[in-house]
Amino acid sequence: MSEILGLGLTHYPPLARSDEDMSWPLRWTLEDPDIPAAAKDPASWPAQMQDEWSTDRGARAATDHRRLVVEQMDRCRAALDQFRPDVVIIWGDDQYENFREDLIPPYAVLAYPDMEIHPWRSAGESSGMVGKPNVWKEGPDTSFLAKGRPDIARWLTKALLDDGIDVSYAYKPLHHPELPHAFLNTLLFLDYHRRGFDYPIIPFPINCYGSRVISHKGFLARFAAGGELDPPSPVPWRVMDVGAAVARACAASPYRVALVASSGWSHAFTTDKTWRLYPDIEADRLLYKAMVNRDVEVWRKYTTEQIEASGQQELLNWFALVGAMEELDRSPNHTTFLETHVFNSSKAFAIFEP
Repeated sequence: MSEILGLGLTHYPPLARSDEDMSWPLRWTLEDPDIPAAAKDPASWPAQMQDEWSTDRGARAATDHRRLVVEQMDRCRAALDQFRPDVVIIWGDDQYENFREDLIPPYAVLAYPDMEIHPWRSAGESSGMVGKPNVWKEGPDTSFLAKGRPDIARWLTKALLDDGIDVSYAYKPLHHPELPHAFLNTLLFLDYHRRGFDYPIIPFPINCYGSRVISHKGFLARFAAGGELDPPSPVPWRVMDVGAAVARACAASPYRVALVASSGWSHAFTTDKTWRLYPDIEADRLLYKAMVNRDVEVWRKYTTEQIEASGQQELLNWFALVGAMEELDRSPNHTTFLETHVFNSSKAFAIFEP
């Protein structure tokens, strides 16, 4: 008999760096010559941001942020271990990693077999770890086995196509040699204490970055960076429909499935109205409150324009989860929202128990 666990968490790349280095996206943005000096002046920042930045450029605040994030990741891992899934389906963004100019699918099922992963060889520019030491002090020869279930992935793809969801699929990587950072970091952080991660996974990338996936390579860019914008991401309600279809398929299956949405919420580096210095926390609070209160219509009526204006591109991963939990008539048993101005994105966590 099928059982389904829902999890929402983060794959925040700077968590893999030291506390002193966690604020690097903000430091990089402050060097942008096209941002007005007045906007860069800490005296003009929100009070919470000034407190986080302090006199050490966020190092002290990073220690607290790490502790809170790891506590929530541990809570998600405990729920996963108690559930013991047959497979973990992870919704994550592909930031110009596996999919590039030759193909940008709106979403896809990666039916990968078992893969030997070398996180510190394959962590590319989109994770900001090139040439940087990691908090675990692991070297380039460090590896682990990421188990796959291509049989379940093929079954899921057929079920979605039969349900009218025109999903792409792949049996092997295209441009990225292993796992893009949204999926890699999800595994690294769920195994933060290095006890091992034995559950098979199915990566389910969503084109979250849409208009910036090629033009900005889905990553940090200077304001002066020009170029024609790309076509947008799938609209939020459609991503919710995809999540709902995944939930229906899994509910009718014999498998125990964990459905995982992995991302931070509003990202500073895509929030133009704050000069890319800090995220749109108010917009995040709106969606978080609606999720907690099961006001799904707030999510369904959300537009691509709202997502792009508030730097919430990666939240499309959570739109899939919310759509899945709506389909299952499920309320969250646990939620947490960790606000931050300095560390690029606020982080939300949610557990939807079977």
